[in-house]
Amino acid sequence: MSYERKDKYDINDLLQIMEILRSEQGCPWDREQTHASMRKDMIEEAYEVCEAIDLDDRDLLKEELGDVLLQVVHHARIEEEQGTFNFQDVCDGICKKLILRHPHVFADTQVSSTGEVLQNWEQIKEESKGQTTKTETLVSVPKTFPALMRAQKVQKRAAKTGFDYPDLYWAMGDLESELDELQCAIEDENPQQCFEELGDVLFSAVNVARFLKVDSEESLNASTEKFIDRFRKVEELAKEQGIELSEISIQDMDKLWKQAKKK
Repeated sequence: MSYERKDKYDINDLLQIMEILRSEQGCPWDREQTHASMRKDMIEEAYEVCEAIDLDDRDLLKEELGDVLLQVVHHARIEEEQGTFNFQDVCDGICKKLILRHPHVFADTQVSSTGEVLQNWEQIKEESKGQTTKTETLVSVPKTFPALMRAQKVQKRAAKTGFDYPDLYWAMGDLESELDELQCAIEDENPQQCFEELGDVLFSAVNVARFLKVDSEESLNASTEKFIDRFRKVEELAKEQGIELSEISIQDMDKLWKQAKKK
């Protein structure tokens, strides 16, 4: 099937192309896709946008944003075929949400700071979603979020109700207490208890991150990158010394690790 070639396409072209791809004369793969089959694709595309942002690569960012937009258009097209909603309804919904949640811009509400803007946003969000208890605001944090991200968001929402440590040192004390409980579970050789206590340790560590105003997900990613970099240096040092990593003791490997940390 031919399609008019242009120097510049717009959103209407994208919608039409998706309609063609999903048609009987289109692509068998595109026709077979469902919300469930594309679920992981949406997650991966969103992370690739984040990667482009981290790399400060504008061309890559443009491309990856297009891939995310394609996901939105594809999901909307599936529903349009079912007669439930279409892409225009998606646009209508987000426009109405933005207008509703920015009364200081589109209505008469007065604000004096970003903090007040965010406070109003959360209040309007709770009202629009029919949330009548603070527990509902915690439950509404998606379970599909990465665990550290979800924990930090749940803690932040709980803290807004006053359910929080007085300061960083209380949070640190709780982390130390959870580490002691994990140690006891290890000594008792209780797998289930170890599972639970390790989760509590991680949750407490996220609390510490929140008090430090550190994003726990980003912090762990940075540490993972640091580990990879140092492991690369360990491997290079081993190669320089004619050593095979798989054949040396943990003590010798630790010596290489300490050397790598100094480089």
